[in-house]
Amino acid sequence: MADSIQTERDNSPDTEHKPAESDLSDAELLELFAGHGVYRDNAAQYRGRLAGQLLINRCADCDRYHQPPRPMCPSCWSFDVVPTPVSGRGTIHLLMHLHAGPPADGVDYQNEGHPVVVVELEEQDHLRVTGTIHSFGNREPSIGDAVELEYLYRGGAPIVAFRPSTYQPSQPSQPSQRSES
Repeated sequence: MADSIQTERDNSPDTEHKPAESDLSDAELLELFAGHGVYRDNAAQYRGRLAGQLLINRCADCDRYHQPPRPMCPSCWSFDVVPTPVSGRGTIHLLMHLHAGPPADGVDYQNEGHPVVVVELEEQDHLRVTGTIHSFGNREPSIGDAVELEYLYRGGAPIVAFRPSTYQPSQPSQPSQRSES
């Protein structure tokens, strides 16, 4: 569910609940998400996280979503782009385990590594979001698994995470095939 924030099921440091303030000043937003790469074109996405929504820029002229956020639609070149809530449901398109990286609360690079996924969202083919995964229990997640959004809190800020879901895509996500003309 796109608008749920995990707060009570798990009291681990990863899921510690922090108050969400969607009306933070720009300076407060930058401070809360320090080190996350907040800038003008993606600030609305970070504000959406505070409200429990996954926002993706969508062109008001051609209705195409595009990620990462840009001020101009890459499909029709319109500047009429609007941050729009999406479901947060999709399938794992790419799965990797990081074994090195900067120190972060709740991130263990040892053992099996820190899991990172790229999820293709149900709203549009090739619309993908990167996050971490959790709650798979003893089962290793795999490409094609159905997942749904659930924010985790690290360092007081909500981060994009995915958990297993009963969501069933209408068509399995396939890697794009590039054709040469």
